[in-house]
Amino acid sequence: MKRGVLWIGLLAALILAVGVGVALRPHATSPTTTTTASGPPAIGGPFTLVSDTGARVDQNILKGKWSAVFFGYTYCPDVCPTTLTALGGATQALDPDDAKAFQVVFITVDPARDTPAQLKRYLSADSFPKHAVGLTGTPGQIAAVAKAYRVFYQKVPQGDSYVMDHTAIVYLMNPQGQFVTPLDMTKSPPEIAHQIEGAMGGQA
Repeated sequence: MKRGVLWIGLLAALILAVGVGVALRPHATSPTTTTTASGPPAIGGPFTLVSDTGARVDQNILKGKWSAVFFGYTYCPDVCPTTLTALGGATQALDPDDAKAFQVVFITVDPARDTPAQLKRYLSADSFPKHAVGLTGTPGQIAAVAKAYRVFYQKVPQGDSYVMDHTAIVYLMNPQGQFVTPLDMTKSPPEIAHQIEGAMGGQA
């Protein structure tokens, strides 16, 4: 397959995933998708955040494993728990060796409420991926990583509290920390696992 055709297909898949993810949040809007000079969507980049253990981490946390990177927040009423449950099922459906080479990284868009301790409690749910990594930071750090991943988020008042509208794409990153493809979260967990294993085998 020619390189240009491959990038066009990848961009089309990303645009489709943006539409699916945003549709799950009624007030969210789609981020602008750009491409690099060489063609692929410019997704990801350097960041500095704090893990759910309180440790300072950067983009190197994505190195050495395949990573599903998802932005959300622990007070999310629907999209986030649904997505994390599906990723939990997909992780269990992976071949054992592939499962060892795979991790889920959950980055909050609500740093005011999502402390490291709150993230750790939230991600301990039995239906969520085991050993999922939660990341938080200052508002500025979250804004920077969201920009790098083309993620839209916005606080929406709701009674005496608020919810966060946000882009609901799950980004599959390779062991070099590079974006490969959005995961199709409209599929069943075994089908999502099949997509992950296809990417691991170079078929994404």
